[in-house]
Amino acid sequence: MTTLKAKLKEDLTAAIRERDELRSSTLRLTLTAISKEEVSGTTARELSDDEVQKLITREAKKRREAAEAFAQGGRAAQAEREKAEGEVLAEYLPQQLSDDELEQIVAAAVAEAKGAGAEGPRAMGQVMKIVNPKVAGRAEGGRVAATVKKLLAGG
Repeated sequence: MTTLKAKLKEDLTAAIRERDELRSSTLRLTLTAISKEEVSGTTARELSDDEVQKLITREAKKRREAAEAFAQGGRAAQAEREKAEGEVLAEYLPQQLSDDELEQIVAAAVAEAKGAGAEGPRAMGQVMKIVNPKVAGRAEGGRVAATVKKLLAGG
């Protein structure tokens, strides 16, 4: 079984061979981030696939935020580049949940939390505790929190 990191390395080699500049530079930066993370502690270690996935999620989020910032700053070319890099990274992440799927999961969690007697502001934490493991890596925290707030407010 190949690790996610090994897959990234294989795909990097292929991208270099195909002279795919965008893909090879994106994968190279991601592998560098993984290596930095592996030597950042007191002892060097190999990251698990879960940790690599979290790192890719973080990198993809950075690209999205940078793309938005560039777009707002009127720098369309850089925004496009960041967006394209984000799309390369998204291929290594679990399929994101649609808004409908996310709402169904959150609605069930809201019902469960209310059934357990969670009310008001405390319900938010309870619902997040139920939802987070179910959506791990498939929906961004901000999106999840917004959906929880909306449904708790009776939306």
